[in-house]
Amino acid sequence: MPSADADPRALDLLALAERLGHLCQAQGIRVTTAESCTGGGVASAITAVAGSSNWFETGYVTYSNAAKRRLLGVSDALLTSQGAVSREVVEAMVAGACRESGAQWGVAISGVAGPGGGSAEKPVGMVWLAWGSADACHAECRHFTGDRQAVREQAVREALIGLIRYLAPSEG
Repeated sequence: MPSADADPRALDLLALAERLGHLCQAQGIRVTTAESCTGGGVASAITAVAGSSNWFETGYVTYSNAAKRRLLGVSDALLTSQGAVSREVVEAMVAGACRESGAQWGVAISGVAGPGGGSAEKPVGMVWLAWGSADACHAECRHFTGDRQAVREQAVREALIGLIRYLAPSEG
């Protein structure tokens, strides 16, 4: 049981990760993560759950474009034409993470957490997420508010909620 003085945001992420774990175990599914702007935050939330090794395969922190190419097989042409913060790149990231890890489902995240690095077309707080498998996925763009930490926390939360939504559509 968590202590009464635990951070409620952490409890929320832990509760989401626990729910994801129950769904994965019930369905015999292993998941993976491919993260850029969240720097491993989704994998951290998942591995905070005791026994997550039964359903969490691996997490990729591919902060640089070189890492996205090398570890996930994202093409240089795609990164050059679309940029790392794009639907096409997160779709390639989730497919690559599932393919490389052997996990059935995954989530990928790439965005601009701030405080700098934004542009008119890709402002601070813009985050692309993709959920799916090596063969099919769904991507969505979110615009989060707040400072760097708030953007990252919101993206982690949305990543977990999206995985739960895919495994238990009635809960989405």
